[in-house]
Amino acid sequence: MKTIKRMWPKLSLERRRNLQGMLFTLPFVAGALVFFLRSFAQTVIYSFHDLRVGPSGFIMAFVRGDNYRHALLVDQTFIRTLVETTVRMVSDLPVIVAFSFFIAIVLNQKFKGRTLARVIFFLPVILAAEVVLRIERADYMTGLLETSENVGIMTGTGLLSFLTYLRFPDRAIQYIVLIVERIPDIVSASGIQILIFLAGLQSIPPSLYEAADVEGSTAWESFWMITLPMMTPLILTNVVYTVIDSFAAPYNQLPVLIKDTAFRGVGFGVSAAMAVVYTAVVIAMLLVITGVLSRWVFYQDS
Repeated sequence: MKTIKRMWPKLSLERRRNLQGMLFTLPFVAGALVFFLRSFAQTVIYSFHDLRVGPSGFIMAFVRGDNYRHALLVDQTFIRTLVETTVRMVSDLPVIVAFSFFIAIVLNQKFKGRTLARVIFFLPVILAAEVVLRIERADYMTGLLETSENVGIMTGTGLLSFLTYLRFPDRAIQYIVLIVERIPDIVSASGIQILIFLAGLQSIPPSLYEAADVEGSTAWESFWMITLPMMTPLILTNVVYTVIDSFAAPYNQLPVLIKDTAFRGVGFGVSAAMAVVYTAVVIAMLLVITGVLSRWVFYQDS
């Protein structure tokens, strides 16, 4: 901090902190400009051309918006896959964020074996590149569930009967059963979020809880009045991360469709148009979600 004061002695404390934040994000912004912006601009150009591979390289013919028209109106699988991917992301988003927040609170408590528990929940993130993907492709868990004596309970039949007995709404029952059946996917997609929440919980000043305890606040009241408001910036961060991660997840069939369209389908031009539409949808969803959630984000003045 002394070095910063010497470098910018006339800057206010708020501007110094803003400058520190900008310097911290500068490598990420520079990386996006260098490695992403050029490729994305090239993809946009390709999306307005018919690309053919010739002896000297690509041969481009300008076709205006025909590639977008083909992707949105002619192709029968692109829109359906895009809608299915978006719906799955919207349904998984609150569950992943809530689950990771709950597990982070549990792992932040002091108990024997806490380090091992943290490793267990973060392990799928490390192994997702190879081991977990191979297990999912081999579908070993389905075979285990089919041979289990409790197959009815494990696949949601018992839960369905229980929720029906409690007279839950039909849509709520279908959503809960769907989430229960996808618990392995939710756990494997929550590792990074748990780590971020855990770091945020450990950064909350203990003096706040001590003051609340002196005032006679219960643990439940401390959660709603201290923990949750202090964690809202990280909730927004994890929501944005989860949206991006879900659109790039291995189970997402849309990138596979775009790749197959380029190499096995109608060509690179239509594939580029699909990629541009896909990127635009992701950016639009991020802008909407960020704009809505930012109204409830609490930043502590220090």
